[in-house]
Amino acid sequence: MLASARIRRSMLVTSTAIVSVISLSACGNITNGGGAGDGSDFPTGPVTLNVGQAAGGSTDLIARAVASGVSEDLGVAVPVVNKPGANGALATQEVIGQPADGHSLILLNASLLTVTPLAVGENEAVDMEDLDIIAGLSRDDYVLITHADTEYETVEDVVSADGEITYGTAGVGTASQLAQAALFAQADVQGRDIPFDSGAPAMAAVLGKQVELATVQLGEAMPQIEAGTLRPIVVFSEERNEYLPDTPTAVEAGYDVPVSQYRAIAAPAGTPEPAKERLREALEATFETEEYQRFNEQNMLTPEEISGEQVKEDWAEYAERYRTMAETYDIDLGGGN
Repeated sequence: MLASARIRRSMLVTSTAIVSVISLSACGNITNGGGAGDGSDFPTGPVTLNVGQAAGGSTDLIARAVASGVSEDLGVAVPVVNKPGANGALATQEVIGQPADGHSLILLNASLLTVTPLAVGENEAVDMEDLDIIAGLSRDDYVLITHADTEYETVEDVVSADGEITYGTAGVGTASQLAQAALFAQADVQGRDIPFDSGAPAMAAVLGKQVELATVQLGEAMPQIEAGTLRPIVVFSEERNEYLPDTPTAVEAGYDVPVSQYRAIAAPAGTPEPAKERLREALEATFETEEYQRFNEQNMLTPEEISGEQVKEDWAEYAERYRTMAETYDIDLGGGN
């Protein structure tokens, strides 16, 4: 019996040791030829693509199209998780706090880094240096819309209107709000800003004649424009949008308001280069697929498939441009800065 007891104790110690080794390996404390620590074996499991906007909107649709292609190329699941709030700041800050191993990503809207800082305190703004941007995705232009039954057909009609004009935007601290406010400030139009949670309810308010105008993304408005229920007045891109070639830009109308929405994929700062490179490869493969290219066309998105380094350079330039615009025309996007 004593021998049997010693055997049982020996087996217990051995089993405990094995469990400890497995646990340490899972935590990354034991590596096998430079495993997860340097990203050389990425991916080792699902890659989560976080979205700071609600399901069904433009950003969410882009995320799902990207996730589908990246999942196929990486050979792992790429679930899309929606965590809306604060123009994407909540989801982005959560990703920044995740392990920098490439398995937790964020689909960034440029406005979070270029416009939102104009509306919040410095301690609330997302810092681009906390992120490794993997690649740019696309550009989504904003369009100023009105109900087809209104008298507004051109910017001149809006400028010459009597009284205060109500207009909807996609929310406080968004590029939608900045574009509309900058146009009205330059044109000396008296307007009342009605911020919504996103472009869809702002557009619904125009359709319901609860507001007279709204600035929303073209992909959201295009079905109603084609149906004849909404009328486009101007687009806020630097050049005319290829999907709406007969609609002038605000710049053409005489107002310096080049504002568009750009998107990119990012990971927490410090993500190993092998993991980032593998993600870039998967994104580039996705960009080349007919399915993804067709998605861009169907949603009126202009490809901006550039490197992460170029994204940072471009977005820093936009941020400075928008700050100068806000200061020049004394635009208040919500206070706090």
